[in-house]
Amino acid sequence: MKAGIVGLPNVGKSTLFNCLSNTKAQSANFPFCTIEPNIGIINVPDKRLTELESYVNPEKVIPANVEIVDIAGLVKGASKGEGLGNQFLANIRETDAIIHVLRCFDDNNIVHVENTIDPVRDKEIIDLELQLKDLETLEKRKEKISRLIKTGNKEAVFQNDVLAKMIDHLQLFKPIRSIEFSEKEKEFSNTLDLITNKPVLYVCNVDESSAIHGNDYVSKVKEAIKNENSDILILAVATEADINELDNFEDRKAFLNDIGLSEAGSSKLIKKSYDLLNLQTYFTAGVKEVRAWTINKGMTAPQAAGVIHTDFEKGFIRAEVISFKDYSEYKSEIKVKEAGKLNIEGKEYVVNDGDVMHFRFNV
Repeated sequence: MKAGIVGLPNVGKSTLFNCLSNTKAQSANFPFCTIEPNIGIINVPDKRLTELESYVNPEKVIPANVEIVDIAGLVKGASKGEGLGNQFLANIRETDAIIHVLRCFDDNNIVHVENTIDPVRDKEIIDLELQLKDLETLEKRKEKISRLIKTGNKEAVFQNDVLAKMIDHLQLFKPIRSIEFSEKEKEFSNTLDLITNKPVLYVCNVDESSAIHGNDYVSKVKEAIKNENSDILILAVATEADINELDNFEDRKAFLNDIGLSEAGSSKLIKKSYDLLNLQTYFTAGVKEVRAWTINKGMTAPQAAGVIHTDFEKGFIRAEVISFKDYSEYKSEIKVKEAGKLNIEGKEYVVNDGDVMHFRFNV
């Protein structure tokens, strides 16, 4: 699963990417610094993993991760191929969710491609380009099924109605993700891979003094996105970069305390990205390894087992499940069993976030 960092040139995308990843993307004070998308595999911070490690004392610990892609900055006219528009739109289409960075700070030393600071305008520039690209996709699809409609094909008529509904919505400058679909409409819309249907997290890049409560720019962004089914995070990206340069954990913690933060904003962003992608974690815990496994929310036990190996899903017999709460309370698998808290679950069991699982299978 992949989240793409997007935004206008020079708003802090590559600096943010560097905070999240050990990959040091080039970061400079001019547009189009990032041309090829930089990709980082980012570990998901999870205190539960550390806690399980203390109970089991394994040989190794493997965290969950999420893929983050730093995509080239976009400008007006991208949908028509301006700047790096075609490449940008192709790269963003390949992601599962969007992290949209907005500049919400003043600094005369850092140029802005539009010359003034206005995050709502910046957001609308990118929104418009994405909406225009989606309109192009929808109109091509509508044209494609027009012949089928003439034959009275009921599915084609249904699809045409949904396409018309989406086109009307986009023409009102609203993203597809803000439409309330029926289940059948949603199923069809998901097959179209529309950019404005992807979940979005807006990252308001602020100065250090605004890292906790935000500022007027952030307030305007909050107002602008209130009806579009998206999330927001306030982050002082330059400050995060300074914290990231410190090697010592205690020094980083002291830095955060000085500015009134309990944890690095980059950690919050990774967690929010994980949620944005509709992901959750289950654990396996043994002396060889304690490991966090990433699955989609709503997955059944056999599907979760298949993430480890397809044979686990094919030959699934049962799952032995301990809730993290119970593992944390009893602090060992033996004591959990003695307390009668280990549950045997079948094929219909829907995995909960934090479940500690052991699978029985036969192939």
